[in-house]
Amino acid sequence: MQPFTVHTGTAAPVDRVNIDTDAIIPKQFLKRIERSGFGQFLFYEWRFTPEGQPIESFVLNQPRYKDSTVLLARSNFGCGSSREHAPWALLDYGFRAIIATSFADIFYNNCFKNGVLPVVLSDEQVDELFKRAAEYENYQLTVDLEKKVVKDDHGLEYPFEVDDYRRFFLLNGLDDIGLTLQHEDQIAAYEAKRGLV
Repeated sequence: MQPFTVHTGTAAPVDRVNIDTDAIIPKQFLKRIERSGFGQFLFYEWRFTPEGQPIESFVLNQPRYKDSTVLLARSNFGCGSSREHAPWALLDYGFRAIIATSFADIFYNNCFKNGVLPVVLSDEQVDELFKRAAEYENYQLTVDLEKKVVKDDHGLEYPFEVDDYRRFFLLNGLDDIGLTLQHEDQIAAYEAKRGLV
């Protein structure tokens, strides 16, 4: 998993509450057995007509947000089913950080296990980010996990909280398997001693 220390990218404002995992990655696209390839289907029913044509009014189809890597959203982002495909799709599309006022618990946990940083800010702070994303062309945000701040190039800086354990995982690019593999030599020695290999 790619470590997350500091990330700067264009912010895409998806101004909706209760964005569920079926909206993030619709169920008909969950047939893949690997984690990659889901980005093309991200927000599919909002991005495309039933005939597969881009819906120009949707934020990710607008040229100014085409290469966004920071997603702005409202409350209860990632609600619905517990599918891990949702953070896979966001990451595969290119998003490294999601800023919202709240997240569904399972989705929030899945983000950390897959290299995406979910940042919780207040309603007022998120309102200001949406305002600036509309006001400034190619509005860039820097999300600094080391210092635990979100900032822009126009003097804004918001601190955020994150659990130290989850922060450690992201800073070091570790998931549960990666953490275990840090002890691969000891595991191999134990298995050899027990005659398991």
